[in-house]
Amino acid sequence: METSRRHFLKIAGISALGIGVSSPLIKAIASPDSDHAPAKIVTGENALHAKQWAMVIDTRKFDSEEALNPIIEACHKIHNVPDLAQVQKRHEIKWIWKEEYNHIFSDQEIRFPSDHLKKVPLLVLCNHCENPSCVRACPTKATFKNENGIVMMDFHRCIGCRFCMAACPYGSRSFNFRDPRPFIKEQNPKFPTRMKGVVEKCNFCNERLMIGQKPACVEASNGAIAFGDLEDPNSEVRQLLKSNYTVRRKPGLGTSPAVYYII
Repeated sequence: METSRRHFLKIAGISALGIGVSSPLIKAIASPDSDHAPAKIVTGENALHAKQWAMVIDTRKFDSEEALNPIIEACHKIHNVPDLAQVQKRHEIKWIWKEEYNHIFSDQEIRFPSDHLKKVPLLVLCNHCENPSCVRACPTKATFKNENGIVMMDFHRCIGCRFCMAACPYGSRSFNFRDPRPFIKEQNPKFPTRMKGVVEKCNFCNERLMIGQKPACVEASNGAIAFGDLEDPNSEVRQLLKSNYTVRRKPGLGTSPAVYYII
């Protein structure tokens, strides 16, 4: 009975986050009841599956900083990310953004970087770590790991303590210091909006994977971003890792990021 009550309250709370949220989306963002096992995923027949979703970003295929903008815009538009940068920079919400190499790879600094690395920044997002410190830090299970390796956020369960932000060594999470809804340029009714006091971040477009679509950033990248199952030796990401030199952010911390960069 108690389990049923928790399940009802969870679904009711998620429904309150956005009108018209579909059933697959509810399944995509609802957190698990179990304290230990990764969240089980209920998907349709067209869903894309993996044991550990991973991303490989080929930085060589971006010829300018402007080439990164359509990728960021595609992600933020689909996920109702508010445009707060022009209002108050420190309140900015970011799911995917751009940074200079030496800022995000401070532990792997290149003494004499190529002209390309000097000219074009890199895309940064949640690393969906195989051993995520944010999940361990969250007291309410608002952040949790799916059985496909994606580190998720249940906006309804988030109490705004920001323990996950303190635990994340990559700065991949944003906090809504103000109501974000008035700053959404064009609301997508298929994805829930958030409220003041809630943490949010990239979710590897889990709601799209459940209906057979790849992440929005991958589709907008014109082949510069690959996405696939890290545990499948025949997947595109594994083939790229096999044939290219790649780096990950702060690998010495033991979180095992699932986002790789070809430099």
